Amino acid sequence: MKSSFWNSGIVLLFILLPAGVSAQQLTPQWEELTASDWERALSASDSTCILPLGILEKHGPHAPMGSDLIVARRLALEAAGREYAVVFPPFYFGQVHEAKHLGGTFSLSSDLLWELLKETVDEIARNGFNKIVLVNGHGGNNYLLPYFVQSQLEEDKNYVTYLYSTERSPEQTEKVNALRKSDPSRDMHAGEGETSLLLHLRPDLVKLDEATRESGADQDRLDLPESLYTGIWWYARFPLHYAGKAEVATAELGKLMFDYRVKSLVKALGDVKNDHTTRIIQQEYFNKVEEPSPQGH
Repeated sequence: MKSSFWNSGIVLLFILLPAGVSAQQLTPQWEELTASDWERALSASDSTCILPLGILEKHGPHAPMGSDLIVARRLALEAAGREYAVVFPPFYFGQVHEAKHLGGTFSLSSDLLWELLKETVDEIARNGFNKIVLVNGHGGNNYLLPYFVQSQLEEDKNYVTYLYSTERSPEQTEKVNALRKSDPSRDMHAGEGETSLLLHLRPDLVKLDEATRESGADQDRLDLPESLYTGIWWYARFPLHYAGKAEVATAELGKLMFDYRVKSLVKALGDVKNDHTTRIIQQEYFNKVEEPSPQGH
């Protein structure tokens, strides 16, 4: 009698569980999945994988070298916990030539970086993911990654690469600026905003009392009009690789910024998983590339 009641209780428990919820939660972290989890992870994610990109570089005198990756990967994991996707392990590689004069910077050659990123995305796809979302945490990648995604049309791919950007709203900007204590237009690297994110996520790694040891002021040493661009622009303005006032950072501001980014990425993941047209159109393009015509028909 006791056994029958116990079995009935198990059945009732599974009936009451929401669809898609199992007794053992499926981790989003690629490196923690077991072989027996793999097909389930592919199915639950709709074959969607997030590749968070960061870098190793100086972040003022007060924040960790891996700040960009710490924030990007936590963002990916938090979002994947709400809209399931598999999250690739830490990827500490990106464009950071402008900081090679500073200790702690890990900067690969351009050719190697390109091949590493290309083969990483190809390998993710070979493992069954046909939707790959790049989540960038490093400003030095802002020119690299759009070109990389565009270059995916260079050869036939059976997967789509998406580059995620946080959606911004006037309402959210107003809330963030209400908590800010420094000028947002001068807050670019290891300043109030980025340091606030780290105070929220990893306060144990931030040495805020060191923030005033160096200046994050713009040195504005180039005498060029805005119509001209040169690669040395960042070093000319911020040779200490610090832009802003980190000493006024707060965990409260960091939480507000981070929560909004998570919400934005969750929405983007849902949009990616519901996207059933991009691969079709992309394949149509590749088919026409094989037999091009002047009319494009």
